[in-house]
Amino acid sequence: MPLRLSTYLKREYGEKIYRLSLSSGCGCPNRDGTTGDYGGCSFCSEGGSGEFASAPGDIGAQIESAKALIRSKTDAGKFIAYFQSYTNTYGDPVRLEALYKEAIERDDIVALSLGTRPDCLGPDILKMLRELNSIKPVWIELGLQTIHDETARHFRRGYDLPVFEEAYRNLKALGITVIVHVIFGLPGESPEDMLDTVRYLANLDPPLDGIKIQNLQILKGTDMYREWSQCAFHIMTMEEYTDLVAEAIALLPEKTVVHRMQGDGPRRLLVAPLWSLDKKRVLNMLTRKTKGLLE
Repeated sequence: MPLRLSTYLKREYGEKIYRLSLSSGCGCPNRDGTTGDYGGCSFCSEGGSGEFASAPGDIGAQIESAKALIRSKTDAGKFIAYFQSYTNTYGDPVRLEALYKEAIERDDIVALSLGTRPDCLGPDILKMLRELNSIKPVWIELGLQTIHDETARHFRRGYDLPVFEEAYRNLKALGITVIVHVIFGLPGESPEDMLDTVRYLANLDPPLDGIKIQNLQILKGTDMYREWSQCAFHIMTMEEYTDLVAEAIALLPEKTVVHRMQGDGPRRLLVAPLWSLDKKRVLNMLTRKTKGLLE
């Protein structure tokens, strides 16, 4: 049976672990023209999907600021250094290694989590990740979103599925934890198309470590917003989405860790679906529909 992230962390570390949302100062090759596209994936906001992260700057100051924010709400003792926005392996490996080492060598940091793209994991970066993984566990979060090439071209992902497959094999060969991001509700995809992506991930060899599932969010200022404004393609209802997530969870292999089941877009940018702003209601529905499917 797949595991909730909270269950996994409690088993692994014996206590609740909190994520520190940090910024590496990296850009994205899908924004600067390196992949042949500019502006990034069409659903991605100007903040690179990391609106809740600390502002770029001294990593020590970022960590202390992020910890203070969490400790204002709860008595937190251990943390994951989480670099989400943009592409956190896109840059000088020497600079990045020094940055990430400074984060994970702190006693209260238990792991390093880096959001990135499969096409930004060259030999020098893999060498860096292997070194970091020998200090503390490294989690690499790959933004796949879908296995369907037509959908990927439509939102300008900028790489083909074999690129993901090679990156996945290389990371797993180094013993690195891999978490894959999937979006439900991309234009043109049927529920069966979305479940096909999950089936593909469920059959990966070596087995998938973790998955993040979220609903498509239409954010102001994005190309996806402009497309939706012009043709108003279908946005999944909360019932449709939560039913599909439950079906997806049932497909996952034993011990896969489910890191996320719902999106968390910034209120000031979110245009649709507005039901996703009611996080408590969505979470309650997901909890009910996935009962007996997750540990």
